Amino acid sequence: MVKRARVIYNPTSGREHIKRNLPMILETLELAGYEASTHATTGEDCARKAAKEACRRQFDFVVAAGGDGTIHEVVNGIAGEEYRPVLGLLPGGTTNDFARALHIPRNIEEACRVMAGGKKRAIDVGQVGKKYFINIAGAGTLTELTYEVPSRLKTMMGQMAYYIKGFEKLPRIKPTFVTIDHDNGTFEGDVMLFLVSNTNSVGGFEKLAPDAYLDDGLFDLIIVKKTNLGDVVRIAGAAMRGDHLDDERVVYLQSSEIHIQSEAKLQLNLDGELGGIMEDKFINLHRHIEMMVPDQEHRCLLADQED
Repeated sequence: MVKRARVIYNPTSGREHIKRNLPMILETLELAGYEASTHATTGEDCARKAAKEACRRQFDFVVAAGGDGTIHEVVNGIAGEEYRPVLGLLPGGTTNDFARALHIPRNIEEACRVMAGGKKRAIDVGQVGKKYFINIAGAGTLTELTYEVPSRLKTMMGQMAYYIKGFEKLPRIKPTFVTIDHDNGTFEGDVMLFLVSNTNSVGGFEKLAPDAYLDDGLFDLIIVKKTNLGDVVRIAGAAMRGDHLDDERVVYLQSSEIHIQSEAKLQLNLDGELGGIMEDKFINLHRHIEMMVPDQEHRCLLADQED
């Protein structure tokens, strides 16, 4: 039986990086034994619907080609279905957090080799309410900068656009009182932000959650307590080096399920996208989706697993 692959791609992502390389992408899939076809996204929620349709039609392989927003939508189209195709990723966005975490190369030819000839591994998916996330969920004033950056500025300046917007917002940041129940107890207090992470790479910070594994059934929860503007800047600098966990204003723990109650209504950020008003329960769906990853496994990514 012929295997079928569906490439769901964002034609405008990364200065049309994916669109220009479609012939090579399709040829790579054909040589790997797939009957390949494409779906170009046309706007918000298009990739999710296309991925859901690929599940209905029982494609063997779905490739998300684009930035973190594209992979987020594709995961949301697949994660809730009974039949879930193997997932591939071709990075073409601004920060490509999830691709960084998986060590999928930014170079399109090398990424195609992973897509067609890597190793299948089952990875965790986060669920909050009826929505899913593959990399990060967060809330608090500090997280809002990721979806306030204009798309034109992201295209022109890449990751630096997030930092520019972040420093513009810093003077307006106010803490929020939260109660967070996790596997090992409860945290209560005023926070600047909290991040429920599935990987070690968030917003270009590649050492933010150093103990993160993509398939261990655990979230990595990072909480930044109430602090001042100067300390926020210093913590961000420490996070770039991976030294932030030594700071007394940072809480870091792991949990398979997290319940969060807040005095204020918080806007949820899911994989860098606006996720609506936060719901209180975060569940780790253990090894929920199979994904193509590089043959060379990295201890920072994947726990030991018997095949």
